[in-house]
Amino acid sequence: MNIPAPFHHYRTALLLMIALLAFVALFAFGPLGEHTAIEKVFAAMLVLVSLLLVLFASARAAFSLLVVALFFGAIEIAGTLKFMYLTTPLLAPDLEYFNFGTIEVITHYPLLLGVSVAALILIPLLLLLSFFGERAALLVTRPRALHIGARLLGTVAAACLLMTCLAPKGPFSAVFNKPMWITVNDKSFITDFFTSFNDTVIDEPTIPPDVDRSIPWKLDRPLLAPPTRPDVVAVLEESTFDPHILKLCTVPVCTRHMFEADRNTRAHGPLSVHTFGGGTWTSEFSLLTGLSHTLFGNAGLYAPYNLAPRVAFTLPKTFKKAGYRAIAVYPMSGDFLNARNAYDYYGFDAFYDGTEYGLGWESPDAALLKVFERVYADEKRVRPDQPLFVFMLTMHQHGPHMVPLAQLPAPYNQPLFPGTFKPQALDDWLNLNLGNYLERLQQSDAMLADLEKFLLGGEHPAVLMHFGDHQPSFDGAINVIPKVVPKVAAHTSLWVTYYMLKSNFPVRQRFDYAVLDIAFLGSLVLDVAGIPKDGFYQANTLLRERCKGRYLDCKDLKMLASYHDYIFTKLRDLHE
Repeated sequence: MNIPAPFHHYRTALLLMIALLAFVALFAFGPLGEHTAIEKVFAAMLVLVSLLLVLFASARAAFSLLVVALFFGAIEIAGTLKFMYLTTPLLAPDLEYFNFGTIEVITHYPLLLGVSVAALILIPLLLLLSFFGERAALLVTRPRALHIGARLLGTVAAACLLMTCLAPKGPFSAVFNKPMWITVNDKSFITDFFTSFNDTVIDEPTIPPDVDRSIPWKLDRPLLAPPTRPDVVAVLEESTFDPHILKLCTVPVCTRHMFEADRNTRAHGPLSVHTFGGGTWTSEFSLLTGLSHTLFGNAGLYAPYNLAPRVAFTLPKTFKKAGYRAIAVYPMSGDFLNARNAYDYYGFDAFYDGTEYGLGWESPDAALLKVFERVYADEKRVRPDQPLFVFMLTMHQHGPHMVPLAQLPAPYNQPLFPGTFKPQALDDWLNLNLGNYLERLQQSDAMLADLEKFLLGGEHPAVLMHFGDHQPSFDGAINVIPKVVPKVAAHTSLWVTYYMLKSNFPVRQRFDYAVLDIAFLGSLVLDVAGIPKDGFYQANTLLRERCKGRYLDCKDLKMLASYHDYIFTKLRDLHE
């Protein structure tokens, strides 16, 4: 039966109006909602060029508007919801790691589940109704060959223009390769999704053709191990550094026991990390793999997604080979930045999700200690004779440091560096941030003292190591405060934190470094604990000793090149 022409026109007009409203809504909440001007233009171009592409391909106006609105709208909504629940936007690796585990996670969130089910049903239905409810009316010319040729030419031209916009070195190169910490916080959901495809492509380290392969990288020395295998606990202290590196921090609250050596200290001092102000996951990566994420280009910022599955040698795996059980206590949801999957690739036997124990962003360090004690007791109850390697992270020191001073306990409830004490004076903003930092540092110090007593106060041998993952930025304001760091780290003073390594049994070897790179912390822990080393950690130890604790800034570049050749070419530390 033929549909009357007036009805067909009304239906077409209605479809076009609905599609146009959806497109306008997308444009308002999508491209125009991006963070920076260049990102607004970039997202807008992607939307408009995609519209041209579908228009030429389908010759249907309402259908094209609806396809683009639904496609980019789905990215915007998915990014918003993921940020709401997991504090990270939708990124390209999320598609690669989308599996039944992801579906299982979605089922725990009613809103996510409802939106997902509705999208799966409504999007295909709307597109089918739109496509078959509208005639191909654009570019209708005669002869037919001219019509087909015009559409084909337009489709190819639009596709080429789209690829040009998405080229990392094309007209929108400025939106690519931005720092990961900005990417996961700026809420430019469309830009972040499309640029992340390029940002996750790994650049493997280049080995020079004249590399010296005669340098030996195998240890030939007896193992110095205690009679009983010790439990080993490593604590990543979020956004923590010794405040004494700030030239003005001479008040009593700047001095904390957690930074001071005592009779149990085996190694301590300034730590050189590879990130500033954020990017904790890159410090996790460096500790657990002995590598720097910067070796792999901007893709290294996505280490939990793209590097964790490819690294062959890790600290947890080395402990496991020595008979240990490797466990991780995570202060947030394991879904954050692919943590649960990444820790599985790193080689941990168990992953304790902090949200299941009531932990979260605001949890103080003392709450983490209670969870650790509970987990430790449970593990020992089940496997009393198996030594443990435990890695856990604090979170309370994470920014922002903006609780009003009046709400903090004394002496932090007033500016610690007021204008009357020039030249040590700070403005209100820095007094606020530094006051918050030092108040939380007091809590960290108390927790670590309790943990030290718990682990090292007994008869069972134990090793405790804690370190700062990066400096807080105070929104960049910390950079105006003069810092006092070892001369060898002066050019990277923003990347200096601290490390402390203790044991309750004697260690015959001495460790003394002006600055230690975080990539060497793993082999140092193995030395103190007396754990046999595989080929990678033997080489890592030798580089640490030959370069005096420095890694990528090692003075002997030929030595560094030989090391990278050995671990990546000989040992194949990075596999497919």
